[in-house]
Amino acid sequence: REQMDMAGISSFLAKELELEARAAKRCTMDRYLRHTVVPSLILDDKFAITEVSLSYLGITKAQDECIAGQNIYDYLKKRAPVVDIISLKKAVNTSITTRKMSILPVIDPERRAFWNIRIVPILDGLKVLNVLLEWEESKEYTIQHAINDQFNTDETYRILVEAVKDYAIFMLDRRGCVATWNLGAQLLKGYRPEEIIGRHFSNFYSLDDRVADKPGKELQQAIREGKVEDEGWRYRRDGSRFWANVIITPVYRGTALIGFSKVTRDLTERKANEAKLIAAYEESAKLKSEFLANMSHEIRTPMHGMLSATSLLGDTILTDEQKELIHIIEDSGGILLQVINDILDYSKLAAGCFSLNSETIDVSEVVSSVARSVQTTMSSKSALEINISEEVPRMAEGDPLRYRQVLQNLVSNAVKFTEQGYVRIQARILTQDDSSFILLTEVVDSGIGVPPEAASTLFTPFTQFDNSATKRYKGTGLGLSICKSLSELMSGNVGFRPNPDRQGSIFWYTTKFKKCVRIPIATIDQEETSSLGFLINGVNPNPYEEIKSISYGKKILLAEDNEINQKVMLRMLKNFGFDKVDCAVNGGEALAKAKQNGHSYDLILMDINMPVLDGGSVTVEIRKAGLQTPVIAMTANALKGHAEAYIAKGMNDYIPKPVDRKLLIKALMRWL
Repeated sequence: REQMDMAGISSFLAKELELEARAAKRCTMDRYLRHTVVPSLILDDKFAITEVSLSYLGITKAQDECIAGQNIYDYLKKRAPVVDIISLKKAVNTSITTRKMSILPVIDPERRAFWNIRIVPILDGLKVLNVLLEWEESKEYTIQHAINDQFNTDETYRILVEAVKDYAIFMLDRRGCVATWNLGAQLLKGYRPEEIIGRHFSNFYSLDDRVADKPGKELQQAIREGKVEDEGWRYRRDGSRFWANVIITPVYRGTALIGFSKVTRDLTERKANEAKLIAAYEESAKLKSEFLANMSHEIRTPMHGMLSATSLLGDTILTDEQKELIHIIEDSGGILLQVINDILDYSKLAAGCFSLNSETIDVSEVVSSVARSVQTTMSSKSALEINISEEVPRMAEGDPLRYRQVLQNLVSNAVKFTEQGYVRIQARILTQDDSSFILLTEVVDSGIGVPPEAASTLFTPFTQFDNSATKRYKGTGLGLSICKSLSELMSGNVGFRPNPDRQGSIFWYTTKFKKCVRIPIATIDQEETSSLGFLINGVNPNPYEEIKSISYGKKILLAEDNEINQKVMLRMLKNFGFDKVDCAVNGGEALAKAKQNGHSYDLILMDINMPVLDGGSVTVEIRKAGLQTPVIAMTANALKGHAEAYIAKGMNDYIPKPVDRKLLIKALMRWL
């Protein structure tokens, strides 16, 4: 036992002696590092400064307590000799990775000195213990040699750069001061070399850019990303400005940043041409919009007279042959009107000025209504089927008009191209959450189908897969393109695939609807419900009988300058039971009659485009006179924004021409 105790004591004493020896050795090493004539810093494995030589304190005029414990990269940012931090990080990482010493050259223009930083990693196997940094002033080069080497101003390069006259090519030092100046820079910016070399390149920027330190930020971005490219206004010596494309690239020698190359092009002419193109495009869009508005008015005005007169003629006693001719005129007029509407819709969608309404929609009712509208045009050998999933809500919130417009187009196409078999409309919920759902609506047919080569261009404007002179099916080629745009407006999409059951097609579209928590019965307008086909008190009222029941004794002012349309409207109003109708053939006469008999009129039907005063101006004057008589605009102007403009001038409602008798009845009942 005594022998074991003695052995333990001996081991303990040996360890103590070893620790004392290591401490003495460490103390000797610390003294060596402290008193070495080479300015040195010792870093730990986290790159914090642990030891500083007195010689380093001498060249930096720093204090021990200001250095120890600081991160080397944070400390050297504002210390002399100036060190590029990014270059130092690269060099340190390279030394550790390669396990070799590396040298980082540093130029100190303020002291006119050239330094080499020796970077020595101290490793224990794979573990980094310390990093030694030693500063050594180079005696091998003079400062002028270093600067010349820094900018690589050999004769060949100088001749090459000087020969370029269309580009300003020059070098900046690390601080952003101009170091070289070629002939292109002199011609573009107006400075002679002796006037600009040595000055900061921010002189070429506007005052706002200099206040925002845009030049400094561009240098930082160039170092961070390897290059920065910018376009903007730059300024010449005489104060004039030009639109410049600028590329700034950092220049390194090894891992050391020595400056920046800067290339500037004058793009003022290109900028001016771009501005001209934009102005020309905007003017073209304006002219197109004006042309479409004018064409809409010029075509709709005579169509109003033709279709309205035809509908009045249909109310008279006719032979079967005459009724057939009436139907031909109405069908042809309806097709022409659809063509006009397609062109206007496409124009509005292409211009991005098409908006949606958010209203309550009954999907099943819209589908049923579309089915009823095409029933009479179907072949006797084909059947129309409807399949709506039970999970589809009865009511939802969306744009019923646009949802129906897409469905109507797809169903009409299916009916047109299906001579036998079936056309099936089916709808189901694709996805849903607590507040909304995506409805998938499909139109399936067993018609002629779509050739594979035409499938990729189905939704391209003005495209038809049969453009031959002998084609059987007519159209503008805009319908599917409009469907695509409308579906996208409703946060959905549209597509096509062949019918897998048999010959034919499947056209589908998705629509996003908001869920309705509940629809109070009291808020459902009786007239709107009737127009959608609902039964009221078990009876579907006849709108013609309703309008006749309220027309007795009512007095209307009709302002219409077109003689044919005036005759047609008078006959139509007479058929509705209005026997007190005054006419005005221009805006001046309409205003005079409104002021003279304003309080006796129950309603004013106002054309927009009239001689003397237009309908909008007449309405403004009527409102100024204190008259609140309801004014309904009747116009062939059907582009986006017109209805809103009429309402803003004091009108109460809007009916497009050709006037649909059902729409006219609704408007009259709404305001009478």
